[in-house]
Amino acid sequence: MARYNDAVCRICRREGLKLFLKGSRCYSRKCAFERRSTPPGMNTMRRRKVSEYGLQLREKQKVRKSYSVLERQFRNYFEKAEQHKGMTGENLLRMLEMRLDNVVFRMGFASSRAQARQLVSHGHFAVNGRPTNVPSFGVKVGDRIEVRDSRRGREYFKVAPETMKAAQIPEWVSVDPSKLSGTVLAEPAREQMPLEFNEQLVVEYYSR
Repeated sequence: MARYNDAVCRICRREGLKLFLKGSRCYSRKCAFERRSTPPGMNTMRRRKVSEYGLQLREKQKVRKSYSVLERQFRNYFEKAEQHKGMTGENLLRMLEMRLDNVVFRMGFASSRAQARQLVSHGHFAVNGRPTNVPSFGVKVGDRIEVRDSRRGREYFKVAPETMKAAQIPEWVSVDPSKLSGTVLAEPAREQMPLEFNEQLVVEYYSR
């Protein structure tokens, strides 16, 4: 599978928005976007009028890169969102939020989605007692996510309870730091999902 190996801070600069792709570093003075918020490349200071298509494209890229999803996979999510009842844009964001790597991130097991993706890929988590190493695994309401017993002795998970206690946990999940586990209580409502995204522009992009 293709993978982005360049500096992720360039993504934030390209989209003109801090996407918090590097976890705690994004909150510090070391954040590259804070030091240089202009888009990467030459002649970036020249102002250009952005077309309607350009706005739609940038919004689609912003959402896709924030969740670290490849283009074909993102398009598949959109097509599935169209088939569900309700607003397509909200359905799309909800499906992305219910990915296992994102739920692990929301529960405070990791400081960024990239770190959560790596933890899941290395097989550290189980869903309803079954080991799962697929970051795109779709979590459902009522599912229990926990660190596998064989991995709890590792140094990273010895300090994880403190990290989970300090994290901002959304209302649609509950966590038990002492047991290194969490449960999905409900599907996230729109106000519980990233408000900086304009999902309607994404819908318009794919509806051209």
